Amino acid sequence: MAVIAYRCHDVKVTVFDVFKDRIDAWNSNELPIYEPGLDEIVKERRGKNLFFTTEGEEAIKEADIIFMCVNTPTKIHGIGQGRAADLAYIEASARMIAATIRTGHKIIVEKSTVPVRCSVAIEQVLTACSRETSARFDVLSNPEFLAEGTAIKDLLNPERVLIGSQPTPSGKLACRALCEIYERWVPKERIITTNQWSSELSKLTANAFLAQRISSINAISAVCEATGADVDEVAHAIGQDSRIGSKFLKASVGFGGSCFQKDILNLVYLCYSLGLQEVGDYWYSVIQMNDYQRRRFSETIVRTMFDTVSNKKIAILGFAFKKDTGDTRETSAIPVCNSLLEDGAVLHVYDPKVKFEQMKKDLKYAANSNVHLVQAIDTKFHASKSALEAAHGAHAVVVLTEWDEFKTLDYQSIYKNMTKPAFLFDGRGFLDGEQLRRMGFTLFSIGKTKSNAF
Repeated sequence: MAVIAYRCHDVKVTVFDVFKDRIDAWNSNELPIYEPGLDEIVKERRGKNLFFTTEGEEAIKEADIIFMCVNTPTKIHGIGQGRAADLAYIEASARMIAATIRTGHKIIVEKSTVPVRCSVAIEQVLTACSRETSARFDVLSNPEFLAEGTAIKDLLNPERVLIGSQPTPSGKLACRALCEIYERWVPKERIITTNQWSSELSKLTANAFLAQRISSINAISAVCEATGADVDEVAHAIGQDSRIGSKFLKASVGFGGSCFQKDILNLVYLCYSLGLQEVGDYWYSVIQMNDYQRRRFSETIVRTMFDTVSNKKIAILGFAFKKDTGDTRETSAIPVCNSLLEDGAVLHVYDPKVKFEQMKKDLKYAANSNVHLVQAIDTKFHASKSALEAAHGAHAVVVLTEWDEFKTLDYQSIYKNMTKPAFLFDGRGFLDGEQLRRMGFTLFSIGKTKSNAF
């Protein structure tokens, strides 16, 4: 919405949320999320044609186009729990819109990632709830294809914009209206129009394919460690094949974020619901490989440190699921940290953008009813103000996020102040392993360090 306001100065963009603290944060000098370039755009357009409010009724009434951007988390209870998307917020938003709009025509844009044919459900709710009014609605699907950390860049110069609509005269007119907004800065050839269901499925499929590539290279990283091959060299070699390409072939401790796991589970649930058991099993294996990679990394840490980390200080560098974001949703740091804590380790964590309170909240949520683990989180999980502070006196350093600053740390000083032997576990495979070994570190770099398997 900030980018639309930035590119279309004559378009009034009002962001509405029921949570006052959230809106207050968007109206403050410290935005509630970190994203490179976002702060500057919001501060330039806020109060001009970009507004944040908790008073949604008037904004909804005067809007020509209404974007539904609410959360669609994986269900934790009921039918489809653990896989299906929870559409409670989507339905509540549709009912609120229908209750507010009594006359005229509105274009409703489904921006959230949703199951296939969700747009039909939205249309049914809107139609049923406004039966006694003269209000008319057209629902469009307009999924987002951006990456956290490069979101502003992706929005300002998108590879494609996808808009799905009903193949009716009214649906086509609604589609054209939204196209005209994007055409202010996006070349027409990059704007793809489809039916609603193709648009919805394309979003799930895109994320599933990207996650599949990461799980595939992570599976090969295990083979590399067992044989002495270098996963980066393998990835470069296969990436030169134009049929494969080089993107998303970076081995790591596992993928995270708000989309990949949730969307794959949604796709798995869809496949099983349609009786496509084998298809669902195939896509679920992508999740299983990701879980295996995280578990394998944690086990490697314990095994390398003489099969025990009990009461050993371990520095955790990075908690966000990737660099240039403060997002911790589904981050690999959660299962890795909880596994080490459960094994008795004392963790000192540093991340430049994630607050310590958020880290503890994430760990405890994942711990669920494990009383022993919750107690360990309270007593053995500590915040550090810098990477050097976290590593001081540590038996091991574990890098879980590829923040640029971790590449240029004074590792010679870190090594000097660590307990010997000094272990370093590079969960991103992005540090200079040869140089670190010369300093004296016992190094494990994912997909590069030969194990004792053979």
